[in-house]
Amino acid sequence: MRIAQVAPLYESVPPKLYGGTERIVSYLTEELVALGHDVTLFASGDSQTAAHLVAMCPRSLRLDPDCIDQLAHHLLMLEWVVEQAQRFDVIHFHIDYLHFPLSRRQRYAHVTTLHGRLDIPDLVPLYREFPEMPLVSISDSQRLPLPHVNWKGTVYHGIPRDLYRFRGEPGDYLACLGRISPEKGIDRAIEIAKRVRIPLRIAAKVDKADREYFENVIEPLLDDPLVDYIGEIGDADKAGFLGHAKALLFPIDWPEPFGLVMIEAMACGTPVIAYSSGSVPEVLEQGRTGFIVTDLGDAIDAVRRLPELSRARCREVFEERFTAERMARDYVDVYEKLLERPPLKLAAGS
Repeated sequence: MRIAQVAPLYESVPPKLYGGTERIVSYLTEELVALGHDVTLFASGDSQTAAHLVAMCPRSLRLDPDCIDQLAHHLLMLEWVVEQAQRFDVIHFHIDYLHFPLSRRQRYAHVTTLHGRLDIPDLVPLYREFPEMPLVSISDSQRLPLPHVNWKGTVYHGIPRDLYRFRGEPGDYLACLGRISPEKGIDRAIEIAKRVRIPLRIAAKVDKADREYFENVIEPLLDDPLVDYIGEIGDADKAGFLGHAKALLFPIDWPEPFGLVMIEAMACGTPVIAYSSGSVPEVLEQGRTGFIVTDLGDAIDAVRRLPELSRARCREVFEERFTAERMARDYVDVYEKLLERPPLKLAAGS
């Protein structure tokens, strides 16, 4: 099958540091190539792939100090994709709704994976206007705000089977990994660690939009000797960081669409303690790969119950449910169903 993957340009594919969507696009692209498909990746020029790379900008936009208008690069990419559309059997977009007006007016098979939160009122009229767009969710819970759009399936994220090494013995600290923002609950994690008197290591980036929150709310909490703020880390450091932890704390306060770090921890054998929101009940197995909690008291109790969990079981569930190969095969199923009938024509008068 001839497949185009259209990635955001904010990070390289895969990202050098933080970047969930671009990381998934990379894992999917490489697995599709390994399965024998002819894959073209539209991404930043500093991306690395076994697919055919079409470089839409010299380097990822977030790390490019000369980039002022990020949207301009994405619009140019869309023009290039549409110009070459007939080369592909299916085009897989990972850039939200940016392509909707163009895709409505073309005859190519396409699908869009929505990687972000959908509980935003501004999105309702937009998706109402484009009800024919084929969409894939990354969890069933992600769909709840938009139940009537053209969902073609739910495909859980996956990561390469051998990316992280299983570690059977827990370390002596709790871990937080990702991004510092109000919805990620780093303040909750710090409070949990203080209550149970176990060191907490935080590896997380701070976006410009969250800088004030970090300085006013989180930074004063970092003075506690139990708390070690490492900053942003890349893939090379993740395995050791997660694998040597007693548990990953995932104390979110928002409808998380998936939560990639949960399966990264499970791949290392590290259980997860997560607040029950968004995709968490779909990803974790309560009392087997972690604990799903609702408040601080539950979380404290969960830390104390960590010896009940099997790190080997965490790894087994990862291999059963969350490998990149499984993800790629699930997407191929979606592509094949799309190709069973021709793309929708533009409605008269549109």
